[in-house]
Amino acid sequence: MNSHPREFQRVRQPSRQSPSRSTLVQKVGAFFTRFDLRGAIVPVGSLLLLELFVRMGWVSPYVLPPPSELYDTFLRLAEGPLWTNVAASTARVFVGFVIGSVLAVIVGSLVGLVVAAERYLEPTFQALRAVPSLAWVPLLMIWFGIGETSKIVLIAKSAFFPVYLNLFSGIRNVDRKLVEVGEMYRQPLPVLVWRIFIPASLPHLFTGLRYGLSLAWLSVVAAELLAASEGIGYMLSDGRELSRPDLVMIAIICLAVLGKISDSLFKIVEERCLRWRDTYPLQEGGRLR
Repeated sequence: MNSHPREFQRVRQPSRQSPSRSTLVQKVGAFFTRFDLRGAIVPVGSLLLLELFVRMGWVSPYVLPPPSELYDTFLRLAEGPLWTNVAASTARVFVGFVIGSVLAVIVGSLVGLVVAAERYLEPTFQALRAVPSLAWVPLLMIWFGIGETSKIVLIAKSAFFPVYLNLFSGIRNVDRKLVEVGEMYRQPLPVLVWRIFIPASLPHLFTGLRYGLSLAWLSVVAAELLAASEGIGYMLSDGRELSRPDLVMIAIICLAVLGKISDSLFKIVEERCLRWRDTYPLQEGGRLR
């Protein structure tokens, strides 16, 4: 006869809800870990405060339209010319940025690796870099008219100098000991470039590319404000002429979103290409590990 109490003979069955709940919690946690949403606190909070201030009458809706009005305007534009304007500006930025970046990589590599090229070309490029992009607009319109060519040339010029300057600086800041070791083993110049100069200058190159991309977005707006029949800059000009701050705000938000998306894509590519770097990241709170 079993002398153990009945309650000790019972085997506690695992709850069927716990695995599903734990799985759900893990998925939610993985989502927030993968996509850090803390960066959305400031813009979302600002929009909520703006909506509150407008409804309380503290801010005029003509000065700053509330987010509810911006949402209605966005829905109306989404059924019309919004995506055409976004596609036009994106295409101009892409073409101009690619042309400017490719030329910058070629010229920056030449000036960085060849001392004679630096002596002949570097002073001229530094002088041209000091000229604002808008100063070239009248001359570009005289040369190429108000068509697409002048806009793309202006964007390419804006993207050229950040990429060129950062790549040139990256090549010239390569550790001399690494180059001397390669020369000691009688490695030819192509091998030195592939094994030493390219890995050492890649971080500088990606910094220049990201900065050049941001200047490309600035230049496309300037070009479209002056002469364009479509594009985000044209939306800004149209909103100003029609006295519609909601249209202007939608164009500004589109520029911010497109700039953030393009920069994030470049950041992902940079992290994958520079995976070999042994960097020293920060901990939470901005302290060193």
